[in-house]
Amino acid sequence: MQSRLSRAVGSFTCVFIVLSGVSVAVGPASRADPSDYARPPVPLPVIIPTPSDWVPKFPFPFDQTKNRVTDADINAEREMCQWFNAQYDELMRQINRLQFNRITPNGPGVYMGSGSDWDYSIGDLQQQVDIVTTNIDQSVGFLAPRAQALTQSTDHAGNVYFPIYQGESFYLLWQHLSNVNAGIKSHQAAWFTGPSVHRVLRWGSRIHRSNVCE
Repeated sequence: MQSRLSRAVGSFTCVFIVLSGVSVAVGPASRADPSDYARPPVPLPVIIPTPSDWVPKFPFPFDQTKNRVTDADINAEREMCQWFNAQYDELMRQINRLQFNRITPNGPGVYMGSGSDWDYSIGDLQQQVDIVTTNIDQSVGFLAPRAQALTQSTDHAGNVYFPIYQGESFYLLWQHLSNVNAGIKSHQAAWFTGPSVHRVLRWGSRIHRSNVCE
């Protein structure tokens, strides 16, 4: 009896940890009403950067690299933060929902589940894919020149680093978001695209928790 109770408690703890991890990774969107989370994707507006009073943060050890941060770094991160605050959570909701719809049965003759997630002719899946990949294209197109404009320096050991706080996070978010889009467009299975989605969530979560865009 004691052994069974221990296993039950352990199982509950594992489930709780997993669910808690999902909540942290997804951010504000994870607290939305489930019916809202499931709503169909819609085209996202083009982000047009505007002047703001945003300034970069320099927590340790970035206070030691402050002298290497350029005006181009600051402008790039300022504008990427405008995109992040306006569209990151919604874009990830759309991507996660599309991944879910690709592999989850949804009634007779609609989504056929695992093994057919590459088949976009089922139901309205192609329409969803078109909208979501267009939104990713637009986001990647916005991030690319700004992420590439960030200064990359080399330390005494030959390791590359970004002098501006969270510069690495934005750079890798952009790279993995590109991989997600390529995977969806080429009909890669959801399990194959999934790791890139999780990496985008990882770096997006790091940006969220850093408060760098506030």
